[in-house]
Amino acid sequence: MLKTVSSLVAGACLALIAISASADQLADIKSKNLLVCGTLGTAEPFSAPDPKTREIQGYDVDFCKVMAKSLGVKLEVKMISVAARIPELQQGRVDLVIANLGWTAERAEQIAFSHQYFASEQKIAARKDSGLTTLKDFVGKRVSATKGSTSEIAVRKSIPNATTVTYQDPVSALLAMQQGKADGFAASELGLVKWREQSEATTPIVIVEPSLILEPWGIGMRKEEASLIKHVNSTLESIDKSGEALQIFNKWMGLNTLYKMQRGFKIEQIKG
Repeated sequence: MLKTVSSLVAGACLALIAISASADQLADIKSKNLLVCGTLGTAEPFSAPDPKTREIQGYDVDFCKVMAKSLGVKLEVKMISVAARIPELQQGRVDLVIANLGWTAERAEQIAFSHQYFASEQKIAARKDSGLTTLKDFVGKRVSATKGSTSEIAVRKSIPNATTVTYQDPVSALLAMQQGKADGFAASELGLVKWREQSEATTPIVIVEPSLILEPWGIGMRKEEASLIKHVNSTLESIDKSGEALQIFNKWMGLNTLYKMQRGFKIEQIKG
C-alpha cells in the first residue's frame, strides 16, 4: 500500500516537473534552437512556392524569419491548412502561426494574437459575365470560400441570405466560381487582384465593392505563453520602428509589384 502511494506521489511530482518544464515556450524554443512556424504555403504573396526553387516564400514567411532571427534560433516553416491553424497551435505542433490569421472574437477566446502585422480587406469576386456587381446581388446566391477562413465568416455575417460553400484551399474555391459551381468567391483583396490578372484571358472576373470587412491579422500563439507573446510584440514594434516591416511589405506588395499597394495600416495592438 505504501509502495503504491509512493508511486502515485512520485508520478504526480514527475507530471508537475514536466508541466513546469513546458510552461515557458520561449525558453523551450531557445533550448531546442528551433522555431516551428506554421504557414499556409498556398496564399501568394504571403506564402507560396518559389516557381524556380519550390521553396516556400512570401510576406508571412519573412515574418517567420524575423521571429527566428530575433530569438537566435533555426527556423522550420511548416505547411498547415486554413482549418488546422488553431488546432496545430493548441496541440503544440507549431510554435507560432503566421498564416493569414484574421482576428475574430471567437478565435481570441482560443488563442493569443500579437499586434496586427497586416490588415486585409475581404471582398467577393464574380465572373465578369455574371452581371453581379454589388453585395446585394449575392442574396440567395452561392459564394465559395476557404473552409475555416475569415472570408467564410465575413460572407455569413455580411450576406446571411447567401449560401456559403467551402473548400479546403483558395484555388479550389476560385475554380468553383469560375466553373459556375458558385456565383461568387470570397477572399483577401490581394489574392483576388492576382487572380483577376491571371484569369483575364480565360475567364475574366470582377472584384465587387464594397469590402465585406477590414480584417486585422495577427501572429497566433498559445494564451498561456506570456514570455513569447511579449517577445513577439516587442519584435514587431522594433522592426516597425526600424523600417524593416515596411521593407517587407514593399517587397511583396509595394508599387514595384503586381499589387502596386502602399501600406495603409500600422503595426499596433488589435482593438477587438
